[in-house]
Amino acid sequence: MTAAQLIPTPDVLQVPWGWFQVLLTVTFFLHLLVMNILLGCSLITFFRHAAGKTSATNRVIAKKLPFTVAFTINFGVAPLLFLQVIYGHFMYASSVLMALYWLSIVGILIFTYYGTYIYSLNYDRAPDFHTVLSGFIATTLLVVAFIFTCNLALSVNPDSWSAYFANPEGTLLNLSNPTIFPRFLHSVFGSVAVGGLAIGLYYDYKKRKGDENTEAGITTGMNWFAGATILNFGVGTWYWGSLPESVRALTGDGSFFFLTFLLFGIVGAIFSLIYGLLHRVRPATYSLLATLFCMVLVREFARRLTLAPWFKTSDLEVAPQYSPLIAFLLVFAGGLALVWYMIRLVLTDKEVRS
Repeated sequence: MTAAQLIPTPDVLQVPWGWFQVLLTVTFFLHLLVMNILLGCSLITFFRHAAGKTSATNRVIAKKLPFTVAFTINFGVAPLLFLQVIYGHFMYASSVLMALYWLSIVGILIFTYYGTYIYSLNYDRAPDFHTVLSGFIATTLLVVAFIFTCNLALSVNPDSWSAYFANPEGTLLNLSNPTIFPRFLHSVFGSVAVGGLAIGLYYDYKKRKGDENTEAGITTGMNWFAGATILNFGVGTWYWGSLPESVRALTGDGSFFFLTFLLFGIVGAIFSLIYGLLHRVRPATYSLLATLFCMVLVREFARRLTLAPWFKTSDLEVAPQYSPLIAFLLVFAGGLALVWYMIRLVLTDKEVRS
């Protein structure tokens, strides 16, 4: 049986696929920001506890982890749905092939959420358990990240789906795929970099509000950011080498945009690293945001080039019905406004912060 025979028929769309692609790109970018902050800060605070460092930075992270988990999960719903709208016939198939692990994500995140509250609420009362609790949170988040990596890699590799007939229990991870480990590590190091920059940005914000005891926090955050970024250049090179030849050949439809955004992303990363080494927080932030957006687009074009032998988005059938899209856009705009209000409330209200 060929890979083409295993791919389900895609659903009919209500509006042209470009609408969903824009929404997928925007919502995934937002999710990527908060997800990287969550995973990166969790890893940073664990390593700091394990190294015996007990500065105020650890406490700040501990107190903000619970609602960061909530933001990450909620911001992750929309891009996952839009991904399934466009690539559902690939995503659903890969999810079934590794169903045991995929369905376990819900339970893992529930335990993670509990863990962040236990860690936060008992931070001052149980100092002996800081390393254990932060390690538990970081580990569970890494497990979730690895499961997502495996699913997304499996979804664009229909050639490996025939392994189901030898393993129908829903435990197929396809670890022989050469992209899985560099892709996973690239995400992890990227998260640590973003987490470090988030720490630096937090203390830079406090400094601009008149707090004089922020230099140590800025230094800590920017050092983590710069160190993780340097390591990620090496991992990114490994990831590039693991991509299919059809992607690296740069000959398919969209290759020009793939290469263009990749180069812009690399240049942006270099600038963010320079600013990070100089502890210039805001310029590093702007450069990193531009880099992340370029890499989101690179990720999308890489997926298109990988799936080119089996699928093109232009092949999707459309049965026009615009009212659901209009309703969603209105709710989405209102939701973003509400989220921004909550973020400002957290930043400005001392009672809420405590």
